[in-house]
Amino acid sequence: MSSSFDKLVQSPLKFRLFLLMKLPSAYFSGVRVREFSSSKAVVSVPFKWFSQNPFRSTYFACLAMAAEMSTGILALSNIYGAKKSVSMLVTKLEAEYYKKADTVTFFTCEDGDAIRNCIQQAIDTGEATQIRAKAIGKNEEGERIAEFNITWSFRLRK
Repeated sequence: MSSSFDKLVQSPLKFRLFLLMKLPSAYFSGVRVREFSSSKAVVSVPFKWFSQNPFRSTYFACLAMAAEMSTGILALSNIYGAKKSVSMLVTKLEAEYYKKADTVTFFTCEDGDAIRNCIQQAIDTGEATQIRAKAIGKNEEGERIAEFNITWSFRLRK
């Protein structure tokens, strides 16, 4: 894991600037990293005016942004500042919704070790690799709101 990326993520001001510059829709929706390590990430998205749908719940795309970030930040931490340039791309997104998201939703991904191994395999073999990472969204009461499976593809840049 890149220590410079770790410092970026753990600095609220720096990471918000990163979001504003690179992912403005996530910034304005209120997506925030709540917990981050090499193996686990927790990302939240609030229910607020900017992230709501007409049915008084969080818009599915805002939920998907937070779910994707909980998986993607684990990948970014392994390729940020690496000696070899690795590209990453979402190739598939699957979602199941269980309960109305009408408060803050926290997405947790605990696939950091598997993601790191997948990226290392792409570096070692020079072949594209894929991983299906799971992000589980829960509300403040711990009730399951949604579950996303996001397939990431990694390959060395030429």
